[in-house]
Amino acid sequence: MRPINRLLIANRGEIARRIMATCRDLGIETVAVFSDADADGAFVADADLAVALGGNTPAESYLRIDAVIDAARRVGADAIHPGYGFLSENAEFAQAVADAGLVFVGPSAEVITVMGSKLEAKRQMADAGVPLLPSIELTGMGADAVSAAAAEVGYPVLIKASAGGGGRGMRIVSEPGELAEAVAGAAREAESAFGDATIYAERYVSPSRHVEVQIFGDNSGRVVHFGERECSIQRRHQKIIEEAPSPSLNDSNRAELHAAAVRAGEAIGYTNAGTVEFLLAPTGEFFFLEVNTRLQVEHPVTEAVFGVDLVALQLSVAAGGAVPDQAAIGLPNGHAIEARLYAEDPTAEFRPSTGVVHSFDVPGAAAGAEAGVRVDSALRDSGEVSQFYDPMIAKVIAHAPTRQAAARRLAKALAAATIDGITTNRDLLVRTFRHPEYLSGEADSSFLERHDPAQLGRPLVEDDDLALSAAVAALARQASQRNEDRNTASVSTGFRNVSTQGQQVLLSVAGSAVDEADAATIDVTYRFSRGTLTELAVDGRVFNNPVVYALSPTEADLAVDSIRSRFAVRSAVAVNDRELLSVTGPVGTIQFAVEPRFREPTSEVEAGSTVATMPGTIVAVNVAPGDSVEPGDVLVVMEAMKMELSVAATAAGTVTTVGVQVGETVEAGTVLATVDSDAAS
Repeated sequence: MRPINRLLIANRGEIARRIMATCRDLGIETVAVFSDADADGAFVADADLAVALGGNTPAESYLRIDAVIDAARRVGADAIHPGYGFLSENAEFAQAVADAGLVFVGPSAEVITVMGSKLEAKRQMADAGVPLLPSIELTGMGADAVSAAAAEVGYPVLIKASAGGGGRGMRIVSEPGELAEAVAGAAREAESAFGDATIYAERYVSPSRHVEVQIFGDNSGRVVHFGERECSIQRRHQKIIEEAPSPSLNDSNRAELHAAAVRAGEAIGYTNAGTVEFLLAPTGEFFFLEVNTRLQVEHPVTEAVFGVDLVALQLSVAAGGAVPDQAAIGLPNGHAIEARLYAEDPTAEFRPSTGVVHSFDVPGAAAGAEAGVRVDSALRDSGEVSQFYDPMIAKVIAHAPTRQAAARRLAKALAAATIDGITTNRDLLVRTFRHPEYLSGEADSSFLERHDPAQLGRPLVEDDDLALSAAVAALARQASQRNEDRNTASVSTGFRNVSTQGQQVLLSVAGSAVDEADAATIDVTYRFSRGTLTELAVDGRVFNNPVVYALSPTEADLAVDSIRSRFAVRSAVAVNDRELLSVTGPVGTIQFAVEPRFREPTSEVEAGSTVATMPGTIVAVNVAPGDSVEPGDVLVVMEAMKMELSVAATAAGTVTTVGVQVGETVEAGTVLATVDSDAAS
């Protein structure tokens, strides 16, 4: 055994904080490394020591092997935990850690090398007798050869990065005409994300299920499993919901799946934590996809149902310890579901969202396992979501005796969560957990194709509740203004020189529209008489018999139409200096922006201009001045928060200007290109 006394975590955000939590329990000192953008991150504050790497982008910071190794040497670390993403599946890094005389918390560099190439992994699994889907490597092929290979695999075909993960470097191709662009895009994204543009074509099976098995190996050659997880509901080939055990398996294929995963681990001499991923076809057949040579994002659901700390076991095995006997691991207890809370807008094709989270809280999380709700978060109570990294800000996990109970518990916790300042996928997650198809266990990888994400992601608060929440926001703002009034403090609330006229407040639903000049407004009017609320209306709808039982800047106890409700209100200021008001009531939370009564004149961009909707880096410019384009033609490709965003022409015309170039970092609102539609007529 080689004890680990000081551990450097070569990662950031949520996973760094999660590893540190286990280290605190074990009495192990922790070291954080951080970029300039993460200097104020919660994970940096959680660590015993922290070392600045400099830079903002991953290439400038977390992907710098030499800088990470140097940081470990300087602070006297015994070991390095790579977390997931970044360098976690980089064989060169694992070898560099070993060469530096440090313990790498993960499998050997040799195993990572073999499994890091999905193509080589497939060859190894074929030798071990694990079922495979047909696939062909495409790298280095000419256009005709690529077309022939795709035809041999069979349409629809999935273009995949050999070194990929997290849904990056993947494209679904339904017909030959889509192939060239998909291959180019997948290779470009793979090179950017992993430094390896190797891609291959694989048969695409849809509908299907994504089921994976958690394996663990030690230095004696023993490999065991901790059951399976299902991760079928995904967007952009990236998981958003995971659960254990899988509702898609029966006793027979479950046992076969576990045995195949252990056989795969034994075939490659696997050590430490790993995940063998499979595609489950409607027939019940399963096919090997890949081995993830690291801890998975979704590991908490396995921890919940098996009552195990997988990070603690990782550290024990890395120090020379043994994995438990399979019999000692036992069977899963109850059901656990994890939701990935992303800073993105499902109503706008999952467009990433950046900015400051002013307040973050999930009810019940503080009680932990006792309440059946766990939160692994990159944030403490607040924090900034940067354009440079993955948009996941937290994972919320619920554990209950049954699957339906876990889904209900998770939906309730998410619906009541406080997330002020940015747009997230929270409402889509809640609606999914309450959807009959999900509750029945029938949801598969095509769930978000059958059910419009824009509808699932709309605010949980319906029209009537939205109107009441807007009224509460306006009244709480009135109370705040009265508290701040030092000149007429003796005058009753709502006093006006012209007593026949009510007060008016214009609001808009905050989120993706908070920066848009044409955001739809909500008109709230109210009138007080001698401190008593006598009139209340929203967009012309009059609330009858309004009664205020209590009102302050932070809470309201209000009855309208003889129904009494209580609300919590929080205020903040957005980066554009707009006042934000978040209202949490019986049916959920909604955030409003206070609109100016009279808008100031603003400069307008040239007609036909296409602008960046968020900060990002330009990775491709597909047009030049003078080019003719049709609606849907991709003008520019941006990368933001580890996602590629294609910016397309909205009308036919001629490109008159291109305002950006590859490699340039742009802010939201930057004009990317201008198309003159008149020139095309």
